[in-house]
Amino acid sequence: MKIFTTREALQKHLQQARAAHKTIGLVPTMGALHQGHVSLIKQAQACNDEIICSIFVNPTQFNDPKDLEKYPRTIEADIQMLEQANCDILFSPDEKEMYDGNEQWHLDIGGLENLLEGKFRPGHYQGVTQIVYKLFSLVKPDTAFFGQKDYQQFLVISKMVELLSLPVKLVMCPIKREPDGLAMSSRNIHLTPDDRQHALTLSKTLDWIEGNFDAGNITGLKRNAELMIGNEPGIELEYFEIADGDTLLPAVEDSKKVVALVAARAGKTRLIDNVILSLKP
Repeated sequence: MKIFTTREALQKHLQQARAAHKTIGLVPTMGALHQGHVSLIKQAQACNDEIICSIFVNPTQFNDPKDLEKYPRTIEADIQMLEQANCDILFSPDEKEMYDGNEQWHLDIGGLENLLEGKFRPGHYQGVTQIVYKLFSLVKPDTAFFGQKDYQQFLVISKMVELLSLPVKLVMCPIKREPDGLAMSSRNIHLTPDDRQHALTLSKTLDWIEGNFDAGNITGLKRNAELMIGNEPGIELEYFEIADGDTLLPAVEDSKKVVALVAARAGKTRLIDNVILSLKP
């Protein structure tokens, strides 16, 4: 695996890859890699000649400086994991390489910016679109791969691609879970054993919603889910929503795609999870 830390060195390599008519798959990450990330790389390898994984803890998407400070950084273990997954390239720049310190960015992504994650993390998606646009402009990938766990992020990036007419195909890859059902996340490293046990209520509640889904009883299902999570010790619910899968507004009976999304704190650790409930042709 080749490792690049500067945009210039990466671009030189990519020019050679393009000259050889290779297709490029990009997996953007913030590191602290786990098997969920590996699954993105595997899916990327199935349809591209060369795979780039980027690791960059992007400061502009953190609205809480303490959250940025404590975000796990495990670059040596990440490199080992990428090598085992036969990833071709790691791009791991520092902050000065990606930002000149005096940049302005605003993209009007509409209502998506202020719903759910956007409501609880103001400015977050401006930071996400800013860094993903930088990576897309640099790498010019044929395909880019993102996890379903960050469902709203995928919709936001899709909106950016549409607004800016970017020539990249986006692929959303299924959530990878631990054997007990907990959605894999870089933040799980911060969970105490008790936090982790309590956090299982998120996936258990989503499983229950999936098994009992009735498009005619969305209000009742949501109320039950909020009670289930709210009754779990050590869990502070931020939101539980049964939403239209395209707009993230509350789902209605004839929504073509319906997704249940949850965010909660287990102890001091903020977790998100979701499940796609209905997908009509």
